[in-house]
Amino acid sequence: LMYFAYIIESISTQKWYYGSTADLDRRLDSHNKGLNVSTRNRGPWKFIFVKSFGTEKEARDFESYLKKMRNKDFIKRQFLEYFI
Repeated sequence: LMYFAYIIESISTQKWYYGSTADLDRRLDSHNKGLNVSTRNRGPWKFIFVKSFGTEKEARDFESYLKKMRNKDFIKRQFLEYFI
């Protein structure tokens, strides 16, 4: 089983949301259906970044790292190959 750290971007506001999951399709669907309080009424959302990991902990740790960065330009420069 693979785990993923991801960034989704609001098509309407260009805001980013950082997350992790084992099921990318289901997770994006839940964001777009308003099932996540943090992203509700702020979409629609699209994936702009996906990085895979072998364990859930690695994916969550990387998600936390991205959240601490909060610097879009740095993230784009450092991890360009994971942007879609």
